[in-house]
Amino acid sequence: METRAPYALIGLLVLTAIGAVFGFVYWLNNAGGLGRRIVYEVRFENTVSGLLKGAGVLFNGIRVGEVIDLQLNADNPRQITARIAVADNTPVRADTHVGLEFQGLTGVPVIALEGRSNMPPPSASAAMPVLTADPGAGISMTQAARDALRRLEGLLAENSEPLRDTIANFKTFSAALARNSDRLDGIITGVERLTGAGPAAAPQVIYDLSAPRIFPAINAAPSGQLSILEPTAVLMFDTQKILVRPSGSEGPTFSTARWSDNLPKLLQARIIQSFENANLLRSVARPMESLTASHQLLVDVRSFQLSLSPTPTAEVEFAAKILSDNGRIVDARIFRAAVPSATDARAAATALDEAFGKVAVELVVWAAGVI
Repeated sequence: METRAPYALIGLLVLTAIGAVFGFVYWLNNAGGLGRRIVYEVRFENTVSGLLKGAGVLFNGIRVGEVIDLQLNADNPRQITARIAVADNTPVRADTHVGLEFQGLTGVPVIALEGRSNMPPPSASAAMPVLTADPGAGISMTQAARDALRRLEGLLAENSEPLRDTIANFKTFSAALARNSDRLDGIITGVERLTGAGPAAAPQVIYDLSAPRIFPAINAAPSGQLSILEPTAVLMFDTQKILVRPSGSEGPTFSTARWSDNLPKLLQARIIQSFENANLLRSVARPMESLTASHQLLVDVRSFQLSLSPTPTAEVEFAAKILSDNGRIVDARIFRAAVPSATDARAAATALDEAFGKVAVELVVWAAGVI
């Protein structure tokens, strides 16, 4: 017994020392350390999930103390009271903002204090200072996300009909855009050209008709005067474009080729020149108020185009009528001419000019004989 007593005493001393060290560390970390501490009461009006005794207290991000007590309010089930001990030099004021922060990967909660104003600190003789936490301080990101999703779900449920109508309208609008995509491309291209932002348009190539100069002999000079009106035509021929009638498949469009004027005006000018080239200068004129003509020449354009079927051919066809001064039709005739052509714009314009020359010669000879 005497030899074993010192070992038992030594063991007891070692255990006492270890307990003292652990107690000192616990007190140093959770009870305020060596400095003077001030105890504050913090009231939370919501959950403080995960907050424990000994949790840190931060002021503007710096640790200044810890939580020393947590209590529920028996009279208010939503209220939680936490007591915190912070260093006495911490500038806590009545308007100090109180919240919860979640730190680290595990999201350990700590009480976060944030300074607001320079108002004087509470009196040392006053009762325990009370701080009120922000109402949403205890709400975690998960809970906040759940609440936001719940509100969004309610909003969608309340507006389901308008949303359904809006989606249907978007579907209709997108379908309309798809159907008219080519037109939209054309509109955008036109706007780009108008503003100068798009590519430069291809230069226009202008073609003209020539009045024939060689005519067969006219037996007798006309006794009357002929007023040549502007030819009539359907809207298709009232254009400067060189028209193409395709053979069932897509044909050339001659997008850069133009006549020098709208076709009816151009035909009127060249028909008058044809009469003048046939030495009938004193017998023809445009309609004028001071002109009293014995006859009028009415021309209706039936065809003036390049036909691709069965082979490329320039076709010109006029229906001509001569009216007397009393409005009666003196004579009428249809003139036709067809000239083989190629499918490029220059060849088409040349062939149409040649076909017009043939028709113009026949028209002049016929009209001179009638008047």
